[in-house]
Amino acid sequence: MMRMMEWLSPGGRSFDVPCTVEIERSADSFHAYAVPQGVELRPGDRVLVHGAPDHVAFGERMSFETRATVMRAGPVTRAWTQLVAIAELTELYHCGFEPKEAA
Repeated sequence: MMRMMEWLSPGGRSFDVPCTVEIERSADSFHAYAVPQGVELRPGDRVLVHGAPDHVAFGERMSFETRATVMRAGPVTRAWTQLVAIAELTELYHCGFEPKEAA
């Protein structure tokens, strides 16, 4: 029974890893990337970055090393995430190729 409860649990284990963070806020780009090192992220996994700044001034670009906590998704959450991702991807295929209405 315990094995079944582990399989149905929404989350798996969590662990800390080093993480590289790059943030840019400029006229050319507005992005933030957090790349946990030494771990492959899978569907449904969550990453909590520690020590990230709460504000970046316009025109500024930052890159720094910090720590992140990776929270593994359980089997049910992973399967659900993959199913939803496929469903959302298929929405992109709907392009509206209906015939033009006669004027």
